[in-house]
Amino acid sequence: MKRFASALAFFFFCLTFSGYSFAGDKVAGEARYKKSCIACHGPAGKGAASYPKISGREVSYVKSKLETYRKGIKVGPNSSLMIMMAKPLTDEEIANLAAYLKDARYVNN
Repeated sequence: MKRFASALAFFFFCLTFSGYSFAGDKVAGEARYKKSCIACHGPAGKGAASYPKISGREVSYVKSKLETYRKGIKVGPNSSLMIMMAKPLTDEEIANLAAYLKDARYVNN
């Protein structure tokens, strides 16, 4: 039991000081969204034409979808386009996009 506790403590110590983050950066996610996603998914991921609403989804869902597309796996009618868009995304960018989209809100001014 003592070994387990020591290993667990070491694991959390490494995570704390490695710079690794479980949560993405919403501000960076919004900037990346505006660069690559807004043309199809609309402001704040509200959806547009045949492109679905993607805001309000859980972080794990968005990350999973983008990682699937990045691997080149087709999962729907717009897969070819999404694969092309997701291929260049880094793990950090995916985490940032997911963090932004979770709470993104469209405000019609």
